[in-house]
Parts: sequence; structure tokens; C-alpha cells
Amino acid sequence: MTFSRFLILLAAGGSAALLLGAFGFQYIGELAPCKLCIWQRYPHGAAVGIGILAVLIPGAILPYLGALAALTTSVIGAFHAGVEQGWWEGPTTCTSGAIDNLSADELMSQIMSAPLVRCDDIPWEMLGLSMAGWNAVISLGLAALWFAAARHAR
Repeated sequence: MTFSRFLILLAAGGSAALLLGAFGFQYIGELAPCKLCIWQRYPHGAAVGIGILAVLIPGAILPYLGALAALTTSVIGAFHAGVEQGWWEGPTTCTSGAIDNLSADELMSQIMSAPLVRCDDIPWEMLGLSMAGWNAVISLGLAALWFAAARHAR
């Protein structure tokens, strides 16, 4: 195995571990994610997929795309951490499923049973950083691994 592939596996594995941790907090720890929490998961999923492709297809382009994915989730995590600290406002919109075929009673029941998860609350923190803050820091490190893999792939 080349050093570049080792770094790719490490970076993609880091994103997979962060995703598993997020799902663990959600399903085992019963901490429902907010909108920004969900947004942070998409780039990690992309990084895992890119990692699989990058191991199979040599070259520097895929590791650069992995770095972009890691940087994207890091930026979203930093933004979310800023929202939690009250440094700036987060999104004010919410999303829900289709309501076309629901009666008024069914719609009201759906609204009342939906968990209210605010982006500016900190449900968990360690050493002064929230999950969003840790995601920002760790994902920045993963981006560095991706860049190193791209450099060694050339």
C-alpha cells in the first residue's frame, strides 16, 4: 500500500468515524440533530465515497475533492459553533416532510410531535467545545490528511 492510499484511508475513515459518532449521539444518546448538524454530515458522507474511489483510482484529483469535502464540513461546523456561542445568527427556516395529503388534525399532530431542536443550543460539550466545534477542528485535520495524500499522489 502506498503512503498516499494510507492517508486517504485515514482521512476517509476519520469522516466515517465522525458520522458514526453523530449517529451514535442521535440514536443511542437520543440527541436529535438540528439543521446545521445535518448539514455537517453530508460532506463527511461525500468524503467517505471519495475515499473509496480514491483508493481504487490513483491520482491527486480525488484527494483534493476529499480535502474540499473536509473543509466544507469544517466551515459548517465553525459556523454552527459560532451560532451556538451567539456570535451570529443561524438559519431561521425549518424543513419538514410533504403535507399535501394530510388532514388538519394529522398536520397538527405532526407539528406537535416533531422535536424542537435549536441550532443555538449546546446539547453536549467537552473541554469547552461543542460537537460542532469538535467537528470543525477534527475536520480541519482530516483536510490536512487529504492534502498530504494529494501531494504524495503526484
